[in-house]
Formats: sequence, C-alpha cells, structure tokens
Amino acid sequence: MSTPFYVSPQQAMADRAEYARKGIARGRSLVVLQFADGIVFVGENPSRALHKFSEIYDRIGFAAAGKYNEYENLRIGGVRYADLRGYTYDRDDVTARGLANVYAQTLGTIFSSAAEKPYEVELVVAEVGETPEGDQIYRLPHDGSIVDEHGSVAVGGNAEQISSYLDQRHEEGMTLAEALKLAVQALSRDTNGSEREIPAERLEVAVLDRTRPQKRKFRRISGGQLSRLLDAGAAGGDEEGASEDAE
Repeated sequence: MSTPFYVSPQQAMADRAEYARKGIARGRSLVVLQFADGIVFVGENPSRALHKFSEIYDRIGFAAAGKYNEYENLRIGGVRYADLRGYTYDRDDVTARGLANVYAQTLGTIFSSAAEKPYEVELVVAEVGETPEGDQIYRLPHDGSIVDEHGSVAVGGNAEQISSYLDQRHEEGMTLAEALKLAVQALSRDTNGSEREIPAERLEVAVLDRTRPQKRKFRRISGGQLSRLLDAGAAGGDEEGASEDAE
C-alpha cells in the first residue's frame, strides 16, 4: 500500500500565494495617487472596452490588476453590495472600508479553500472625501488582507519598483496634471531601470474629483482632455478648464 502524499499547510499556502503572484505579475501595472482635488487612477491599457478602473458608488472607485474575468466578477459583486446597502439604509452608509471588508472576506475564503484555485488579482478600493484628509485608499492582495495606503499605491507586475519611485516623488497638494505626469513616469520605468514612452492612447485614466457638484465623483479622462493634461504636466502647469467626461 503506497503512502499518501502529504503537503504541510504552510507549504500549500506558500504554493498558492506564489501561483497568485505569478498570475498578477503577468498583467500591466497601475497606480492610484492622491492629488489636491481628489484621487487619480492611471494604468497602461490598450483596450478601450475592458476597463481596469470603474465606479462602484457615488464617491468610490475600483482598480484591479490581474486576471480580467476574476476581477470583473468582484467588481460586479461590489456594485450589487453598494446598491443594496445604499437602498436599504442610506447612501452615506456605503463606504470604501465596508466594501474593502467584503472583498477581503471573498478573497480570503477563495485563497484558503483547497477546492478552487486562488484569484489572480490585486485590488484597490478608493473613496474621495470632502477634504484630502478624508480620502481613503485600500489595497487588497490575492490573500484577502487589507492594506491602508496613503498618498500613492501601485499594483500589478512591477508594483514594488513603481511604489518605491512614487514614494520618493509624490507630494501632497499636487495638481491633477502633476500627479498624472508622475504616474506616467513611474509606469514608464522598466525593471532594468530604462524608460519607455507610453502614448496617450494606451493610457486609461480616471479620477474621483471632490470638486464635482453632483454626488457621483467618478469620471474618465481620455482623448483631447488627456492629451492637454499630459502636455500641461510636461510644461509644469495644469488644465483645470478641460471638459469632463462622466462615465
């Protein structure tokens, strides 16, 4: 009679974590940064239809790196949770922290289950406050843990190097153009230290803008507005008068 094959729980978890990390690393990185008037999401994404960034609720945005079908399922679940909670209680009861807790439970359960593979995703849930001090950014790795981030955060394939670059250069009170310029510079850096150019048409950009008069603070930035902001960032200025593209 053969001896059953045994793998310790520690080794099994380590193998699952390594599997998830490798899957996430195959995807393109993205960054989320605070600026004076809100929070900006920037990522390299050649697709015009498959978005990395989405609105979850009035003041809450969602960003994800990794396997698209898996984080899309999580995004849809988050929207349903937010709609139900806002309808049952009050719109102000829908918060990024509450949503992050729901995602953490889902990711943690899947990661620890031996019956299915772990999700190859890393999430960011952000909420814009009335003031910069009220902004919230939460990063959720594949294992369901929650990391409270401040200022800037990067997820995806080259996240560690990009995060180090952002930590050294991100400043409070940056304009949107300045934050966008910094994000693109960080994403343009390869693992070997060299830089490459990312054209505007390959960028996906969205913001949670606290200055918008309507309840929904999420909007996408693309086309001519994005080009003007990139030009303004390169020139050291800002283009606050650019038209808004609401989702």
